[in-house]
Amino acid sequence: MCGIAGFVGAGDVALLRHMTDSIAYRGPDAEGFLAESESGVFLGHRRLSILDATGGAQPMVTADGSHAIVFNGEIYNFGELRRALEAEGVRFSSDHSDTEVLLLGYRQWGEALLPRLNGMWAFAIHDRVRNRLFLSRDRFGKKPLYYAATPGAFAFASELGALRRHPATSGELDPLSLRKYYAYGYVPAPRTLYRNVWKLPAGHSLSLDLATLQAKPHCYWSWQAEPVDPVPAGAEDLWVEELLALLDAAVARRLVADVPVGSFLSGGIDSSLVSALAARHVGAERLKSFSIGFEEAGFDESRHAIDVARLIGSEHALEVLSVERALEALPELLPRLDEPVADSSILPTYLLCRHARRHVTVAIGGDGADELFAGYDPFKALAYAGWYGRLVPRPVHAGVAMAISGLPVSHSYMSLDFRLKRMLRGLDHPRSMHLPAWMGPLSPRELGELSGEPIDAGELYSEAVDAWEGCRSADPVDRATAFFVRLYLQDDILPKIDRSSMLNSLEVRSPFLDIEVADFARRLPARFRLRGGTTKWLLKRAAERILPARIVHRRKQGFAMPVGRWFATGQLDLGLQGAPDAAFWTRLADEHRRGRADHRLALWARMMLGQVPGLTVQTKDMEPA
Repeated sequence: MCGIAGFVGAGDVALLRHMTDSIAYRGPDAEGFLAESESGVFLGHRRLSILDATGGAQPMVTADGSHAIVFNGEIYNFGELRRALEAEGVRFSSDHSDTEVLLLGYRQWGEALLPRLNGMWAFAIHDRVRNRLFLSRDRFGKKPLYYAATPGAFAFASELGALRRHPATSGELDPLSLRKYYAYGYVPAPRTLYRNVWKLPAGHSLSLDLATLQAKPHCYWSWQAEPVDPVPAGAEDLWVEELLALLDAAVARRLVADVPVGSFLSGGIDSSLVSALAARHVGAERLKSFSIGFEEAGFDESRHAIDVARLIGSEHALEVLSVERALEALPELLPRLDEPVADSSILPTYLLCRHARRHVTVAIGGDGADELFAGYDPFKALAYAGWYGRLVPRPVHAGVAMAISGLPVSHSYMSLDFRLKRMLRGLDHPRSMHLPAWMGPLSPRELGELSGEPIDAGELYSEAVDAWEGCRSADPVDRATAFFVRLYLQDDILPKIDRSSMLNSLEVRSPFLDIEVADFARRLPARFRLRGGTTKWLLKRAAERILPARIVHRRKQGFAMPVGRWFATGQLDLGLQGAPDAAFWTRLADEHRRGRADHRLALWARMMLGQVPGLTVQTKDMEPA
């Protein structure tokens, strides 16, 4: 796991080093630079050594000088790709470097390399033969990649903070991106908060013509549900066996490293299943597993993690904090985030990564299971919404919503009043917009109040509408999966994991996002993921083969913090002095403190935005274009 940066055009190694220094924590073990004055190509790299410490130095250049690469990530099937290349006459210099497999694989196969890869990656290759710079990002967007293009320059980096050190980038906020941030709780790719600065979306590559500096992004893969139809006889038992086999292989691939590897273990089904499979592969050594707990019972899962650790025989390390101690870590975390993600679970995730890094360099986790196998409550809420829409006329809905709005506010985890109010808010919109309306910090109406102008919900939620309507399956579970994979996973969950882990120089691997597991999930009919009121139905059947029912079927608990209470008691402050939007946010904060409304998501989103280094929100940034 590493950090990469580079540019084409005017500049020097000092500028390149300035960019990579800002992400040194992504790669504290080594650094490397390549400057080609003839082509104007500059490539920089910060390395966290995981595989082949002596043979994987970057930037890496082919022996004939035709290609050079900087790479962030891990290619889990590098061994089989290396054997395939060797069978075609390719010779390697390193012992077992996945970077060299990428470099020589691209030289041999070109863009046809991408469908062969099983892993997580963001890389840039200087292709002298085609006179281009070729960038690529993995299918789900595990590894970040930002870029900016102007008529005279092109720059890229693993993080916005590094990219913004290049003069080609704009520091001007994009008003639509800002509104989308408040609508979703994240900025959906390919947008960023800044004008003419972009994220390369998941499953995309980009070719930059070095003669013209014309950049052409290209989608090489996107999530699409293709459920098996008809379902063959005896499919349930066969699919349980297939899923377990695929997950077991995915876990085994992710245990390959030249450094210590451990496992996140919350005691929930996803991390417990991954940890149980991993424990089978570590041999004589016991698997190291990690969790954090909280002294407050409502936010603590540690007893479940300890239970699973005993069952699988892992060497479990638990760190117990008070939620107030957790709050003390915010000043350490927030100023280091260069793109806001309004997900308060980034705090406990950061604390977990910090805890694990004291013992290991790599950890595996359960990310992706909820998205692929319908694990979130909104999957179930879609059915309730359909029932409600058929039985409750529109005029009556307004009265129901008003009555529910009068329920007392509770700041407990996912309280009933919070869920009911959220659900009814979403029902003001078409089905394609239900999910972001339920989950986002601000509604279109509230954004209209903030900006002083009406907001077009179709424009605001355009990415969610595209994901919903672009799904070839008409089943709402499949369409919701498209939303969660293409947006929520890519732009919330994975950036949260990436930043939390990389700030601690820890690599996190996700077996559920193995392409073979994902392809299995794509083919799985919706009723095998959500059945009745049971989420992750087939996954739970598979887990029952390994774990006791008390673990598999216990109530889902998110990685939450009591941010609602913190805002209500004044322990969190928005820091609005002089801000052009202060009046709006002061009103929301006052309503929240008085218990008249629950604005926890919105207040957290505004606080996160205010922590971005060098970011100043101007009055014009509140206005629609």
